[in-house]
Amino acid sequence: MSAEEQKTTEEQTSEEQTENNTNTQTEATEAATEETETQPLSEVEQLSAKLAELNDKYVRLAAEYDNYRKRTTKEKADLIKGAGSDILVGLLPVMDDFERALTHMTDAADVASLKEGVDIIYKKFAEFLNKKGVSEIPAKGETFDADVHEAVTTIPAPSDEFKGKVFDCVEKGYRMGDKVIRFAKVVVCQ
Repeated sequence: MSAEEQKTTEEQTSEEQTENNTNTQTEATEAATEETETQPLSEVEQLSAKLAELNDKYVRLAAEYDNYRKRTTKEKADLIKGAGSDILVGLLPVMDDFERALTHMTDAADVASLKEGVDIIYKKFAEFLNKKGVSEIPAKGETFDADVHEAVTTIPAPSDEFKGKVFDCVEKGYRMGDKVIRFAKVVVCQ
């Protein structure tokens, strides 16, 4: 072989080695890239699974809250409905007593016994209200209190000791516990 041929062969060998080195480097880079691509892909899969899990928990929690809200609304409505029926059931015996009194009024000759029957019905009804926490607001002779009394009219005071006091009660007032459910309508002395 001539010197030129050797030089050409060496150049080709050198080029092949450079090409091989470049190919090896490219393959190594591609392999590293593939590794990094597969690694984030598994992270992406993990994150998407976590997202799906959290989304499922959120949907279930929202549904549970909605069911709770509906259940409590229904329970409140039932409680209100039940409380009203409790009061009405308590009033039924009073209604029965009034019906019996009305039937006896037509044939009763004794007014005193009729009055006594109506008094018994009144006491029974007052006792029922008392059991439910309803009490009468004292008015006649008391000092006028705008928190519990409603002045219907005023009259001149017969003496100085009656000024600012309730002279007469036109309509009784009632409270349930501490809450006034009906103000007493009164006549006040000035």
